Amino acid sequence: MGAPTVDKDKASERATTRRITSNIFKGSVGNLIEWYDWYVYAAFAVYFSAEFFPSGDPTSRLLNTAAIFAVGFLMRPLGSLILGRYADRHGRRAALTLSITVMATGSLIIACTPGFETIGVWAPIILVVARLIQGLSLGGEYGTSATYLSEMASSGRRGFYSSFQYVTLIAGQLIALGVQIILQQLLDEADMKSWGWRIPFVLGAIFALTVLWLRRTMDESDQFTTMSKESSAKAGTLRILMQHPKAVMTVVGLTMGGTVAFYTYTTYMQKFMVNTVGIDKSTVSWINFFALLAFVVLQPLAGALSDRIGRRPLLLGFGILGAIVTVPLFMIMQGTKNPVGAFLLMMVGLIIVTGYTSINAIVKAELFPTEIRALGVGLPYSLTVAVFGGTAEFIALGLKNIGLEQVFYYYVAACIAVSFIVYWRMGESSKTSHIESELLDSKLDGGAPALDETVAR
Repeated sequence: MGAPTVDKDKASERATTRRITSNIFKGSVGNLIEWYDWYVYAAFAVYFSAEFFPSGDPTSRLLNTAAIFAVGFLMRPLGSLILGRYADRHGRRAALTLSITVMATGSLIIACTPGFETIGVWAPIILVVARLIQGLSLGGEYGTSATYLSEMASSGRRGFYSSFQYVTLIAGQLIALGVQIILQQLLDEADMKSWGWRIPFVLGAIFALTVLWLRRTMDESDQFTTMSKESSAKAGTLRILMQHPKAVMTVVGLTMGGTVAFYTYTTYMQKFMVNTVGIDKSTVSWINFFALLAFVVLQPLAGALSDRIGRRPLLLGFGILGAIVTVPLFMIMQGTKNPVGAFLLMMVGLIIVTGYTSINAIVKAELFPTEIRALGVGLPYSLTVAVFGGTAEFIALGLKNIGLEQVFYYYVAACIAVSFIVYWRMGESSKTSHIESELLDSKLDGGAPALDETVAR
């Protein structure tokens, strides 16, 4: 009698694990395409900037495209508000499906927009509108995706599973760079600037159609489906969010240094190597590709480590090292002409940033109850990213344009130092997790075992 029961339990556990893995994959691959569509803009800005802004020197044109990149971030808080509320009231799956549809629309608009010589000032105006649409989508994607992955993950492995949000986020950027490298091999500089840059935006719209189907087949998280009627009635409102002021401010402080560092070492680093260091574009693409590939591998390793030692030690490591190392790292890289040396320096920065990127999704999700989790994770995060992350590249190029580029290095270090203070003062989120406490309450109330509890057993 015992053996068949054990076999049945093992089979049930394997089935549950497969279900979790399948849903994590579907949620993650959608996140990947969303970020691919977002980063294609940054990756190909060096080619299409002259198409939309024909006059001025290269730095001025890049400054214009960076300004539009920053403008796209301004819509992210609105996207977090709209789609975060939608996710908390109507489900994570429905919100994630909607966000990928909106992102694909923005990519298709950019791909089809004629240049300045054809339609004049309407070209940059349409470009701005398209980025606003994409910003709206991405704002809703982050909070909802972080919530979904955190809720679907098994207890005791939430750090590992939720790290795949940044795995796919970085992989999206990596694929954008991969497409760039392939096109650089197939097309010459003139063709890339004339029409080749449109190809990755078309691909992004096509990829999104596949993701749309995948997301429609995802399971809803147990935390959302078992939410009480009372909680559902008030879910996703700003009034409920404001009942958690400490959690909201923690997300802001948690994000400030991390987002500046992340966009500095990824998005801006490519332009820094070309525009300041003087390494040719093709070589810089390869440096970024291999550095980001290693960065992807680091995320689940650090996420799994956080499940063993806690989230706070990784955040403290990022805060201390980021504040101390950033300025000398950029000073050294500024005089580095060797591609291998530039790669190693970039990796130092990315290893440090991993202490934030690998676990920031789960830390934020653990701060809020189910009925406000998507909005709570997404809105304060998006506001902070709009102010600090989205403007990082613009500030860096603006300071370079007036001969004060080194001031930017100190700005990045200062932002990380502020976040370090937050990391120092905050508790260990895995020990006070709302996700875990809600599951425990459900079990004590006699509810059905949640998906991740089954795996934990």
